[in-house]
Amino acid sequence: MSADLDPTALLARAETETGLSDWADASFPERFAAAVAHINTIPMDAAGRQAAADNIHWLLTDRLRFFEDRRRFPLADEVIDRPMFATGEPRSGTTLMHALMSVDPDSRALRFWEVMHPSPPPSTVDAPDPRIAQADDEWREINTKMWKWLHCHPYNDMLGDGLPEDERTWAFDFRVMTPTAWWRVPMQNLSLGLPTDPVAQYRIHKGMLQAFQYRRPIKRWVLKGFHGHRLKELFDAYPDASVVWLHRDPVQVAASSTMMMSDIMEGIVGKIDLRKEARMHLDRVRQSIANTMSNPLIDDPRILHVRYKDFVADPIGTIRKYYQFAGRALSSAGEAAMQHYLANNRGDRHGKFAYSTSVLTEAGERIDSLNEEFRPFRERFGVAIETRE
Repeated sequence: MSADLDPTALLARAETETGLSDWADASFPERFAAAVAHINTIPMDAAGRQAAADNIHWLLTDRLRFFEDRRRFPLADEVIDRPMFATGEPRSGTTLMHALMSVDPDSRALRFWEVMHPSPPPSTVDAPDPRIAQADDEWREINTKMWKWLHCHPYNDMLGDGLPEDERTWAFDFRVMTPTAWWRVPMQNLSLGLPTDPVAQYRIHKGMLQAFQYRRPIKRWVLKGFHGHRLKELFDAYPDASVVWLHRDPVQVAASSTMMMSDIMEGIVGKIDLRKEARMHLDRVRQSIANTMSNPLIDDPRILHVRYKDFVADPIGTIRKYYQFAGRALSSAGEAAMQHYLANNRGDRHGKFAYSTSVLTEAGERIDSLNEEFRPFRERFGVAIETRE
């Protein structure tokens, strides 16, 4: 096994290359050291350790330049007006809803080429912005390495123009290690276990929206992320926001999430222990459902709750309902763009994604017991038990 990474040396290297030294958060060096300590526990050969060092350098230099942009340009003056958020459990339809809203010509969504390389603000770069081609190449690399991901997430064929989740804006804050930031490093995704600070996370998120909106035509922001655990901080950051929350049978969520993440991680680290993966995802779903059922903001008037099956039955009708809820108008051009997207982007265009609840039974669970466990949630939101052939 190769030598451990040195967090102090990594920070110094980024400062030397950029000529910048303000990390914009006094706690950042300590938190970064904790992330590096985690990486150092993962057995890697010299090539893997070098990939980790290079990946860290990318994120650190991005961070320094991003916060320097806020001194160079009046980005803080940008008003983010009534942003619209889609949220829900993984595999509950939020990505399709977000994709449909994003093709509305009156809307603006985050793009991977922006969040993967957020400095400088796009409006300050002459077209064509070289980051678009760079991100396209990176996504071709991702799709080659994790080719099974296209089965369950065909949206990855959008390459650099694809639609990141809001959590991806926090990659350079080292609070989450997602495949779209760490695909070159032979290690498991880490979405839990790193220190979190939702207030700081939304500060970065809003900063990115401001940077990407700067000196560009004003459009409504349509966004997507797993915000259920951070509702207070979300609404503190965006008091005039609205949220559409999709709800699906938790048993199906756990089974589908297990296979999705297994397909992703197989491309990075090799064969996955499906029983261990299933238990991990089921535990995550249990925690998330418990939060949903106990969250005092669950009935906030800024949240529209929607059943997954209703969205699948009538995607555009559901979005029209959400627009009305948010005080927005769905134009004829917007609806036509959504219809065109549905007609030309079949969900199985890269192959059919197959999963079964048997992945849970093989991990020692009984489906009837899980159905009973989640019955209060299903009754609260009108979610029926979902069956699959």
